[in-house]
Amino acid sequence: MSNLHPELLQRLHAAVGDAGLVTDDEAKAPYETDWLKKWTGRSSVVVRPADTAQTAAVMRICHETLTPVVTQGGNTGMSGGATPDGSGAQVILSTVRMNAIRAVDPLNNTLTCEAGVLLAHIQAAAQAADRFFPLSLGAEGSCTIGGNLATNAGGIAVLRYGNTRELALGLEVVLPDGRVWNGLRALRKDNTGYDLRDLFIGSEGTLGIITAAVLKLHPRPVARATAWVGARDIDALVRLLAQLRAACGERLVAFEMMSAEALALILEHVADVRAPLAGEHAFHGLIELADTQGEGLADLLEAGLGEALEGDTVQDVAVSVNGAQTQSFWRIREGISQAQVRAGKTVKHDIALPISAIAAFAHAADAALRDAQGDVRIINFGHLGDGNLHYNVLLPKDTAPDAVAATTARFNRIVHDLVAAANGSISAEHGVGQLRRDELRHYKSEVEFDLMMRIKQSLDPNQIMNPGKLV
Repeated sequence: MSNLHPELLQRLHAAVGDAGLVTDDEAKAPYETDWLKKWTGRSSVVVRPADTAQTAAVMRICHETLTPVVTQGGNTGMSGGATPDGSGAQVILSTVRMNAIRAVDPLNNTLTCEAGVLLAHIQAAAQAADRFFPLSLGAEGSCTIGGNLATNAGGIAVLRYGNTRELALGLEVVLPDGRVWNGLRALRKDNTGYDLRDLFIGSEGTLGIITAAVLKLHPRPVARATAWVGARDIDALVRLLAQLRAACGERLVAFEMMSAEALALILEHVADVRAPLAGEHAFHGLIELADTQGEGLADLLEAGLGEALEGDTVQDVAVSVNGAQTQSFWRIREGISQAQVRAGKTVKHDIALPISAIAAFAHAADAALRDAQGDVRIINFGHLGDGNLHYNVLLPKDTAPDAVAATTARFNRIVHDLVAAANGSISAEHGVGQLRRDELRHYKSEVEFDLMMRIKQSLDPNQIMNPGKLV
């Protein structure tokens, strides 16, 4: 039974046609639950506009009728930012039919595409033009660029290329009242006022709907060199990062980290992986260089790691000798999410810290959590090169839901207080959504939160854009 007025459904149908309206309960179900199965809501209708004009028409209708709208891309988010509430009164607006790559300009190193294009398809289109789009995520085969922009997604190449924000030059956005801002400028310099582009990137659908974007492309790397290292502590990996950045410059594209506990979890729960190194190491690093020139890259990496071995910064090193070994290293890193799901329930933290503060934070957080609950199983991994840690705590599978909720709240306060003390962030790349919404009020200053609310009120006075998320 629909919670929306029949006349509203008729108007939405007129705007998007048969292919753009989903009302059947079974067909709606995939849109109403996030991929983690952590948040489930209900919507009377899923609207799937085919283009910007249809999106604008839908928003005009929703603005006039004060109908809340939850924008959704590939539905691969980690924070519940694209899931409706349980009222049935919110419209889900899916961008998946807006999936055209409008233009590729190799000379200007840009690609213009619609919001519903899969990230993997953008990567392929860039490669077909002998260019490189560096955003790379575990969900790249199912996430959309609109969602990546809305959450300012990170991934494994932020160290060199930056977050999604740094990879976008221009946007096209449908505003809450149905007006269209066409900011699809393929410019690297545009000093003509407020940067509206950055206002919408990372806004999680609370200010408008990104319908298209101009993305930066880069020269395509032709050579890569990859290594796995073992170290006695996280402090050593931080020192190694500094040494390799000095020695390798922008060729250093990835520096991933995981604790021994994280590696053990992967080896236990993921098939076709094995430990890259012999012996026991408290922390592990996965390092990759890339360059548009093919000569000397492996030698550069080996020289840097050789110095680290001689200086006792690291305990052991395995430099990849072929593509298969490189893939095996990355398969370990990519298996951590699967391993956590199989192992039990996890209290997850997606935090950002100054790199200089990472080691002190890890030691303090380890000690504080063990003081709070004895022998906790800490799964610490992440993108060390850009200061983004996924500092998680694994709970037994049989932990009761009430106990999970209470433990999560207690651990969140411990971890996030330490993050705040180090001038870090409680959300690095996954977004706030509904997961961190209430905590955001605790950690944002009064002035900062007031400015955010003033922007929200200015652009969305009727409060119809993704209510209950972010702010």
